[in-house]
Amino acid sequence: MDGRFRHELKFTVNAEDVAVLRSRLGACMARDSHNGGVYKIRSLYFDDLWDSALNEKLDGVDEREKFRIRCYNGDDSFLRLEKKMKRNGLCKKLQAELSRAEVERILAGDASWMADEAERPLLQEFYCKLSGALLQPKTLVDYSREAFVEPLGNVRVTLDTDIRSGVYSRDFFDPAVPMLPVSPLSVLEVKYDAFLPAHVAAAVQLSGRMAGAFSKYAACRIYG
Repeated sequence: MDGRFRHELKFTVNAEDVAVLRSRLGACMARDSHNGGVYKIRSLYFDDLWDSALNEKLDGVDEREKFRIRCYNGDDSFLRLEKKMKRNGLCKKLQAELSRAEVERILAGDASWMADEAERPLLQEFYCKLSGALLQPKTLVDYSREAFVEPLGNVRVTLDTDIRSGVYSRDFFDPAVPMLPVSPLSVLEVKYDAFLPAHVAAAVQLSGRMAGAFSKYAACRIYG
């Protein structure tokens, strides 16, 4: 999904749905190669003083973007700055690697060094947004993910469960930071390029479940 726009479908599902989907997807798709396809994700989302990213999502604005810093399984040696974009119903994600020291500098308000990061243009853009649009960290989002892949159509299907909000916390590196559940529901995401293979479409089909516009960031901002 890095560098090109892709289709992205989202469905909110319950625990029974997750069990059914896990069985179906495991039978027709390979698990993601990272950590057996099962891992925990923590993201720290940024927004401006007017909560533009949040409000544009809630208002259904077609062309929008948001920035986040992300880690997997609490591993501070594998950190990413990500920019997620939505346009004409399609999504694109850009990424840049960060060190823990760099993340700590960003969170401490020391961002001017990114202006010289010509080899990581996303960091230069992020610096412009921090200084010009006054982006600031808003909330932590934690969840568990199971990921399945299919080379045909470059498909990636994920099941995100136990979605939790850090409320007002921005302590990205604290594993014990209090996190509150935001919903008993989970999220099924289906991402693909030009087409969705029939066997995957059949596997993710659930009676009464329609594709929606669920946002983990928006859900985790319910507390403020």
